[in-house]
Amino acid sequence: MLVAMSRSATDFCSPARPIAIRLVAGRGHYTSVVEAVAHAETSVWIATANLKDLWVEAPRRAGRRRRGYRSVLEVFDELAARGVELRLLHASFPSRSFRASFDAHQRLTGGGLELRLCPRVHLKLVIVDGAELYLGSANWTGAGLGAKGEGRRNFELGILTDDPPLLDEVQALYDRIWRGGECPRCKLRDLCEAPLDAG
Repeated sequence: MLVAMSRSATDFCSPARPIAIRLVAGRGHYTSVVEAVAHAETSVWIATANLKDLWVEAPRRAGRRRRGYRSVLEVFDELAARGVELRLLHASFPSRSFRASFDAHQRLTGGGLELRLCPRVHLKLVIVDGAELYLGSANWTGAGLGAKGEGRRNFELGILTDDPPLLDEVQALYDRIWRGGECPRCKLRDLCEAPLDAG
């Protein structure tokens, strides 16, 4: 039996309703989530606890038998050049390799990729063009998103949907956290180096 909860921005249980979803696991994260990000036209919003330099397949070059790999930050740089809004909300400091790749892209460091750190973030989601939503267990890492080889991936599970009401609800929550709407009530605020509502 479910107990009714009074609704707040971060503590709620929405009423049940039928929605269309697709279940993704393992390599399915890469072929659906990562590839959707690479083809974004207007926006990519990501939330993750861990942030590492994700390596993705590079476009196949003529004369090469095997496909090479590149940092996803090269993909972000191309998206930023096309005017795609890129937001990345994360809980811990990015890995050294992520920071090195990020620093190598002037367009990203100049505001093309907005990064916000909040130690309370544990949600994992990706929203592409405000029209596709991934919700699941996968962090923004190669092991999480199926970019690692077989036998080296985490066991991850998530859902994909284009359901407009769910997209609206998740985007509103993400934006509230992004803008620091939860900072005034946060018990970790005194320990936070840069609260999101502080500018």
